[in-house]
Amino acid sequence: MNTTSTIRLIKQGRQRRFRKWLVINGMLALLAIGLCIAMLLLGNTIYPISEVFQVLMGERVPGAYFAVNTIRLPRMLAGVFAGLAFGMAGHIFQTMLRNPLANPDVLGITTGSSAAALFSILIFQTSNTAVSLASVIAGLVTVLLIYLLSSGSHFSIGRLILIGIGFQAALSAVISYLLMIGSQEDMPAALRWLSGSLNGAKMETLLPLICTVLICAPLLLVLGKHLDILELGEESALSLGLSTNKIRLILILSAVFMIAFATATTGPIAFVAFLSGPIAKRLVGTGYSNVLTAGLVGINLVLGADLIGQFAFEVRYPVGIITGLVGAPYLLYLLIRMNRKGYL
Repeated sequence: MNTTSTIRLIKQGRQRRFRKWLVINGMLALLAIGLCIAMLLLGNTIYPISEVFQVLMGERVPGAYFAVNTIRLPRMLAGVFAGLAFGMAGHIFQTMLRNPLANPDVLGITTGSSAAALFSILIFQTSNTAVSLASVIAGLVTVLLIYLLSSGSHFSIGRLILIGIGFQAALSAVISYLLMIGSQEDMPAALRWLSGSLNGAKMETLLPLICTVLICAPLLLVLGKHLDILELGEESALSLGLSTNKIRLILILSAVFMIAFATATTGPIAFVAFLSGPIAKRLVGTGYSNVLTAGLVGINLVLGADLIGQFAFEVRYPVGIITGLVGAPYLLYLLIRMNRKGYL
């Protein structure tokens, strides 16, 4: 086989991978649009799509205007932007740290945000704005401490994961203690927030999350092409001329900001950050960045789980309960597989 034939085969393979990437992302986008429409149509009263469209265009349709504009639209937008944030950020952590367990849930980032939010709810009985602010600050402080402690003389992925797991365990203990000493009157709100829920989403509380995603998501998409190089290891990435510390810092900060604001808005929706990356990789494979794919998977997981939690059972469950039921078996499977391969 000559050089020309080899180049042609490489180009054909790349074109096939790109077509597959395009088709998969297009199908995920269409599924997300369908779930968004279902979120707007379904409820105690099912409105026709024509009335929903009129409401979205600003018309005050009797009955439908309040339900769609005040309740269903903010709930749908919360699911879209939180799912996108959890999915993209989770994939960034797992790929950059070369470990499927290295996601914001296991590393303690969402746990730090949750502990601060519960402290605000149970101890200070603060407003939703103060709870969100405390959640964001705690998430940023947690990842900063984990990163600083894991850096040392040189950055170590294994050290970062171990320190993150330690933080997660310690902060989980703090959450348990707060639940024990908290007032019974504040307990329902704390548990509802802790389980991860789209209930009570309002447009004014969504603006920080929307702005954060619109700023950070393009950064992750642009820098996502470097993830494959970072996966090769520190020495290989440096030898290829990649500024690893700078790129890693931007990726981590962007992912953490998205996780922190998403957690502050909806609570820690379980396993979305954990599941989105592996599902995206299984669907698309390698050869192209899966950052966008993971974000779309995250959107579909959150919206689909919320619809199941609302309408599939006699009792309505928060979205985090449904994603937890899906994610927990996968976590056990992953731990068993890693143990058999000698990674644990």
